[in-house]
Amino acid sequence: MNKSTSIFDRVVFAVNLLIAILLLFVGVLSFVPFQIIPILSVLSLFVPFLFILNILFVAYWLIKRKRKFLLSFFALVLGYLIFGRFYGVGNEADVSHPRPSDLKVMTFNAWGFNKNGWIKESDVGDKIIAFIKDEDPDILCFQEYDRNRYRQLQQYPYRSETPYGAHRTTQAIFSKYPIIGKGSLDLPGTINNIIYVDIAFGKDTLRIYNTHLQSFSIIPSTESFADGEKSERTFKRLTSTFKKQLEQAKIFRDHIENSPYTNIVCGDFNNTQFSNIYKIIKGDRLDTFLEKGNGFGRTYDLFKFPIRIDYILADPEFEVLSHQNFNERLSDHFPVMATLRLDSHQ
Repeated sequence: MNKSTSIFDRVVFAVNLLIAILLLFVGVLSFVPFQIIPILSVLSLFVPFLFILNILFVAYWLIKRKRKFLLSFFALVLGYLIFGRFYGVGNEADVSHPRPSDLKVMTFNAWGFNKNGWIKESDVGDKIIAFIKDEDPDILCFQEYDRNRYRQLQQYPYRSETPYGAHRTTQAIFSKYPIIGKGSLDLPGTINNIIYVDIAFGKDTLRIYNTHLQSFSIIPSTESFADGEKSERTFKRLTSTFKKQLEQAKIFRDHIENSPYTNIVCGDFNNTQFSNIYKIIKGDRLDTFLEKGNGFGRTYDLFKFPIRIDYILADPEFEVLSHQNFNERLSDHFPVMATLRLDSHQ
């Protein structure tokens, strides 16, 4: 081995060590219910990239036939144990024998039904309505909803929306089952909101939460991070958003811990499964993607990389029969649907 090759491998290993440590460090942070150093919370958005980089380092050292591959290999193993998988393979839907009591639940950040014309196509709002009618979920949770659209969703006799005058982005829950109770968690210092309804589901009462946590309000672009002044503003906004999300997640946790019913949590968390925000909200509930999802489970594109920030979580009393991520580009988010079966309806 010549001297230049030796120096290059040392540099590669130094970078390798940093990337492996970052992956494990973010894993530890995801269990901490507070922010140690706010800027470090931003790293949870880039966990998939850290996994990919560690895979590349394993491949590099294996090609070089050096045991240094063990560093990233063990980082990947520990990362998987901490975070779980972020790519689903071979999860087959178990809906071969559907029952009338199976519950189809959809969540979708509809981006105001494109009423501001962000998508340069005609009739996007009507296309969303047509999509909903085709998929026909029993429970439908919208974030960033257009209040006028209920007239086109007459198949749902029951609905609840963010209260008028709340000065919030509008959430809505549509249901084919009677709504017997409802409420709103008016999160402080934000336009974001969480609403919930209690529905009569046979002999049971279920509580459905529709969550929309603090938005980043950043258009993903390399310019946001490459330009010095813009990147500084971007990181400040990111850390401020994480702080606000953490506060909102704790408010939600305190509320759901006092729920007297079996719960389903839907919505746009504006954060990944690698964050402490996700872990606080999830608790011991089932993530329908982790149970039955395939692929990346993309619900949003970050720098054209698929990430998952929209979720359906269900209490352990449910069995997850199916999970589906859709590719319809009718918003900046992609819709998600799951089919659930309650133990008491087996």
